[in-house]
Amino acid sequence: MAIEHIVIVGGGTAGWMAAAALSRLKAARELRITLVESEAIGTVGVGEATIPPFVGFNQALQIDEREMMAACQATFKLGIQFTNWGRRGDSYLHPFGNYGYEIDGVAFHHVWHRLKAGGDKRPIQVFNLETMAAHFGKFARQEDYQRGQDLPPMNYAYHIDAGRYAQFLRRYAETRGVIRQEGRVDDVALDGESGDVAAITLQSGERIDGDLFIDCSGFRGLLIEQALETGYEDWTHWLPCDRAVALPCNRDDGSGPPPFTRATAHAAGWQWQVPLQHRNGNGHVYCSRYMSDDEAHDILVNNLAGKPTADPNFLRFTTGRRKKFWNRNVVAVGLSGGFMEPLESTSIHLINTAITKLIAILSFDGITDTQRDAFNRLTGKEFERIRDFLILHYNATERDDSEFWNYCRTMDVPDTLTEKVELFRSNGQIFREDDELFTETSWAAVMMGQGVMPGSRNAMADSVGPDVMGGEVDGIEQSIRWLVERLPAHGDYLARYCPAPA
Repeated sequence: MAIEHIVIVGGGTAGWMAAAALSRLKAARELRITLVESEAIGTVGVGEATIPPFVGFNQALQIDEREMMAACQATFKLGIQFTNWGRRGDSYLHPFGNYGYEIDGVAFHHVWHRLKAGGDKRPIQVFNLETMAAHFGKFARQEDYQRGQDLPPMNYAYHIDAGRYAQFLRRYAETRGVIRQEGRVDDVALDGESGDVAAITLQSGERIDGDLFIDCSGFRGLLIEQALETGYEDWTHWLPCDRAVALPCNRDDGSGPPPFTRATAHAAGWQWQVPLQHRNGNGHVYCSRYMSDDEAHDILVNNLAGKPTADPNFLRFTTGRRKKFWNRNVVAVGLSGGFMEPLESTSIHLINTAITKLIAILSFDGITDTQRDAFNRLTGKEFERIRDFLILHYNATERDDSEFWNYCRTMDVPDTLTEKVELFRSNGQIFREDDELFTETSWAAVMMGQGVMPGSRNAMADSVGPDVMGGEVDGIEQSIRWLVERLPAHGDYLARYCPAPA
């Protein structure tokens, strides 16, 4: 059956990202796109931190960065600072850019281990621009400082107000012909022969027929689960946190917004701090087996940078994924497809990649099993690779100060993660699977940041000549130091580049 009408059920970040991206298809064909949402249904709205591929998503939509950032009170993000994860009192940054660069085909962290074994005292962090700029609160886009000089690029993402971003994309999508329908879904009708979703009926009685349905209804999974009973894989035994309390606040200490997200581990979970231009987004992710809601709320309130600006929002979730993301003629996007806690800011990224894969695979003369199978296989792999990376943060710890951390430290983990860690412990080697999201630097940053160190260095590092070891490595550090000294403060850059209305 030809696809002539796409119906998106649910708004929020997922729904309007899908609508905005799909609206680009209308320029080339007769295609109706309807988004159904209700003002009476709230959105989760806790994911305000993004990762670098999100910059590309906005560029693909030809969105003006300054306009978007001002509208969303956005700031720049160079990475995530993790505190109290390996041990209490420890802190490290997972940066978006690489440590140094490959030298004679050898990954830089292997070269650094050779230097370290020879007595070099410089920490690996001084060879990463994003880490050093974050440490000193500096930022500029590469085009603002490059000017023909051979300087390292600044890899970045954003902190955004997710609710404002959804509103921004709504304006974008409606301008391009997407129809928004206010209303709550009261019934889902299935086709008697195919089992596909044929239509949804709103509480007003209005029926909306469609050919392809995008389920952006959040945890409810209104179409993918309630109507099609797709099933869910529960990963709580590996990622035991199942609650969160979110609470925005003022920034009362007079400091400007830092260009990084903070993730601070507590007794039974962790706290996020996401700096926007005029406030901080905060939340405490925790495990209800080891901590009550009241205790989690008190810990959060006692660790805020200013006065709360709203009532606390308590959330319940089960980390995991649908057994199928694309079932019959329904594609689950966002929380309806699965939940990966926001530890590495992947929630919005998974919306992005689901939409990107759907648009790449979609053909308008009908849906085939091959398309569905490819989408489900690729998305499943993506979830599993992210899952393993998140588990690493909990499992690679020396903390023994609570039942929660004792459980995390001693739990069995997937074989795919065990192999990754053991290879790194052996000689620092990191193999990326297919086109997985996280880079060698990402894995190395978290493992070394939490005390997982190689027993020996990769043999190829010994093939790098001593003149190269000295000259190139010193040059990397000097270029980064020179640049960071000259970069503007992050807050000053925002005030010039994309100031948000008060």
